[in-house]
Amino acid sequence: MHERAAEFAERAREEYGLDIDVHEFDEGTKTAADAADAVGCDVAQIASSIVVSVDGDLVVVVTSGANRVDLDAVAALRGASEGEMADPGDVKEATGWSIGGVPPICHENGVPVLLDETLLEHEEVWAAAGTPTAVWPVEPARLRELADAEAAAVAE
Repeated sequence: MHERAAEFAERAREEYGLDIDVHEFDEGTKTAADAADAVGCDVAQIASSIVVSVDGDLVVVVTSGANRVDLDAVAALRGASEGEMADPGDVKEATGWSIGGVPPICHENGVPVLLDETLLEHEEVWAAAGTPTAVWPVEPARLRELADAEAAAVAE
């Protein structure tokens, strides 16, 4: 297992008491479509963690791979005037993970999390596990609980 995926699994065990079932794919899971193909699920079941800057504050938006994040909606939900994709360096500093492998939990600095409400329509979703080639399955309601996430309309 890649050392970052192993680190994620260990942190999930320590912080949440979870035994994460990490799946790694040599071909990568960089896009939601790639992840869905690798896993064998619908692209809507991919829980992509996108970090958004809202008036300078960061928020992790866990969205369905079938959706695009509505930056204005995220800003409005956070009481901010505008939202934009976060700078990669800021993502790494705030979450401890690099873009493409940001999991929805186990963040460095208590970043708030919004969960795309459409993910709750599925029995299982697949989220990043610390690298662009690793994912893990989780029930969306459980993910919401673990991430202390607010379910919201965050899709365009």
